[in-house]
Order: sequence, then C-alpha cells, then structure tokens
Amino acid sequence: AQADIIDDTIGNIQQAINDAYNPDRGRDYEDSRDDGWQREVSDDRRRQYDDRRRQFEDRRRQLDDRQRQLDQERRQLEDEERRMEDEYGR
Repeated sequence: AQADIIDDTIGNIQQAINDAYNPDRGRDYEDSRDDGWQREVSDDRRRQYDDRRRQFEDRRRQLDDRQRQLDQERRQLEDEERRMEDEYGR
C-alpha cells in the first residue's frame, strides 16, 4: 500500500515536471479528450434526435392510417344511409 502511494506520488511529480516543460502538450491531450467526449455526447444526441424523429414519423403514419379507416367507415355509413333512403322512397 505504501509502495503504491510512493509510485503515485512519483508519477504525479513526473507529470507536473512534464507539464511545466511542455504546457501545450498536456492541453492538447485534454482538448482531444474533450473533443472525443463532445463527439460522443453529440453522437448520443444525434441518435436521440433520430429516434424521436422516427417516433414522430411512426405516429404520423398511424394517425394517417386511422384517418383513412375513419374516412372509409364514413363512406360506408353514407352509402348505407343512401340505400335506406332509397328503400323507403325518401
């Protein structure tokens, strides 16, 4: 356990020295990590958007299908009503 603490401390000191001599290098690494994270978040948001868009399109198709069914039922009802009127001579 103590050896791990010493190794971590030495690693931190080496990193601090490297950062002091090459400040931009560490920043580039951080920036690339940030860019990767942003791309990942961006990809997730794109997938969420695409999923929601598909859900809306599916719902719209369902509503269109229901509307067609209702229109067909209305025409059938009107036909039946016309036949009844004709049958009773009105």
